[in-house]
Amino acid sequence: MGVLITVLVMFAVAGLALLALSLRNVQQYEKGVVFRFGRLLPDIRGPGLRVIRPIGDRMRKVSVQTEVLGIPPQGSITADNVTLTVDAVVYFRVIDPVKALVNVRDYPSAVSQIAQTSLRAVIGRADLDTLLSDRDHINAELKKVMDAPTEEPWGLRIERVEIKDIALPQSMMRSMSKQAEAERERRARVIAADGEFQASQRLSDAAATMADTPGALQLRLLQTVVDVSAEKNSTLVMPFPVEMLRFFEHQSQETGGESIHRSIPRPALPERPEFPEPITSAAPAAPAAPAFLLSGQRAGSHGDQIGRRAEVARERRDNWPTHAASDSDASPTGG
Repeated sequence: MGVLITVLVMFAVAGLALLALSLRNVQQYEKGVVFRFGRLLPDIRGPGLRVIRPIGDRMRKVSVQTEVLGIPPQGSITADNVTLTVDAVVYFRVIDPVKALVNVRDYPSAVSQIAQTSLRAVIGRADLDTLLSDRDHINAELKKVMDAPTEEPWGLRIERVEIKDIALPQSMMRSMSKQAEAERERRARVIAADGEFQASQRLSDAAATMADTPGALQLRLLQTVVDVSAEKNSTLVMPFPVEMLRFFEHQSQETGGESIHRSIPRPALPERPEFPEPITSAAPAAPAAPAFLLSGQRAGSHGDQIGRRAEVARERRDNWPTHAASDSDASPTGG
């Protein structure tokens, strides 16, 4: 009797053990794939308590939740030959558990490698300005490039790809900061110039209005006097008409023109050479020698004419008869 009870207890324990090996709990976010002696069964077990054969059956659970995979920083060269480092993040999930288990061994690692190569390829086709300003376009292109090798053959869906950070060289960062500063300065100058242009237009309109109404200028002058006296009570402001200043300006211009006209000396006319009178003295006076510069030229605006006149006078002086010759000529006639 005791042996029978012992055998029954052993069978009960073995049955409980087999039952424990046959039961599998599948969570709501999981799918169960059963392999029987290494062969895939077509039925995919849903969430709940599932029973399999304790001997020969093996269940693999695959999560269908969205997984987040960080891509390590990748160094690449853009289309405009700028070296930079980019890191990104990939969001994906399993849509076909059978393909994810059968067609690829370690799908998270495979997705990571595909993301790295795709990131380098996309950055190599884009320039730096597009990469910095149009992130949405780069992210969409990355998703499109990664979907082709992962969705159909591996049963994975890339839901989103985001570029987290772009590390630029220090020299490029300094150049970009200078460019941004120059752009801001250009905008500031354009805005200031636009403001000056609008103000000049308004002032021109106001001047035209005041020109049509003569009393408006006087009212504006009185308003300015009131404003100045309100701020500084000890200051006395005397308005001076602008027309009087213009009258003085015209008078000064006319007076200055006449004075300049009178102050210009008239050039002296050259004197005509005259025949020298007979020399009464025994020693004739030597003619004044013309002034010479260091370069050998005669000084004065009429140096050449003065020189020629001096030569003519010298020849006539040499040919002129002296007193002795005149006396000797006169004595025979007188006798």
